[in-house]
Amino acid sequence: MAQQTESPMKKISIAKVVLNMGVGKSGEPIEKAKRALKHISGQQPSPRYAKATQRDWGVHKGEPIGVAVTVRNEPAIQLIKRLFAAKGNQMKGSSFDNFGNLSFGIKEHIDIPGVKYDPQDGILGLDIAISLTRPGFSIRVRSKHKASVGRTHIITSEEAKAFLTREFGIQVV
Repeated sequence: MAQQTESPMKKISIAKVVLNMGVGKSGEPIEKAKRALKHISGQQPSPRYAKATQRDWGVHKGEPIGVAVTVRNEPAIQLIKRLFAAKGNQMKGSSFDNFGNLSFGIKEHIDIPGVKYDPQDGILGLDIAISLTRPGFSIRVRSKHKASVGRTHIITSEEAKAFLTREFGIQVV
């Protein structure tokens, strides 16, 4: 009997990992968050600005209130291994959506292997979003003739769980 091989168009891979720290105010807290994200990811983070003024919180429109960094390719894979180790290689099933994405948070950035405590920065939490992709997904974002991804080509949460379990050895609880 011939073994049936999977189509190369169905191969799942990591598109990107986004690390986000929302601190809620500008100034020194933003600088601390930038230093922490640069230490975690090895890349320069960019600020995220307030979209509207919130008088009760003392936030003005256009003021930096958070920082984020996007990691792709091989550095993203190495970072994912460290992030999963910080979570004990366990993920909740509710962290997966129906389009091949995984989101979770880490309460203390010093839980990540390789990150040392710096008294100047303190302890910060961060949010992580991991996007999975397949060949052909770029039709959604190309400049000409945009199209939607077919229903059978979209990555389901079960496929995402199976991929991450197989590639990174995580356990979905």
